Amino acid sequence: MARKFGRATDKRMAMLRNLTSDLIIHERIQTTEAKAKDLKSTADKMITLGKRGDLHARRQAASFLYDQQADEDKKVIQKLFDDVAGRYDERQGGYTRVLKLGPRKGDGANMAIIELV
Repeated sequence: MARKFGRATDKRMAMLRNLTSDLIIHERIQTTEAKAKDLKSTADKMITLGKRGDLHARRQAASFLYDQQADEDKKVIQKLFDDVAGRYDERQGGYTRVLKLGPRKGDGANMAIIELV
C-alpha cells in the first residue's frame, strides 16, 4: 500500500513532482526517509523515460514534471534527457540511492539523502 503522507492525492502528487524535479536538477537532496523511498520509484521512471529518448518519452516526462516556470521546466527536461539519462545507458535500473541519516532534531522524523548513483 502506498504512503499517503496525510495529504490529498493532488497535493501528494505535487509533492512528488517537485521532489523529482529537484532531484534531477540538484542530483542529491535531503528529505524524510518515507518521502525518499517513494521518490525513488518516480525518479527511476523518469530516468527510464530519459533513456528511451524519443519524442513520446519527452512529452510524458514533460507532463509529469512541472512546467509552471517555462524556463525552469525546459532546464529540468533538458538535463534529464541530455545529461542524466546518458550516464545510465549500460545500467538496467537502480538509478538512485537512499542514505539514512537519523532523526531530525525538531520532530524526530527519520531523515535521508537521496542521490543519483
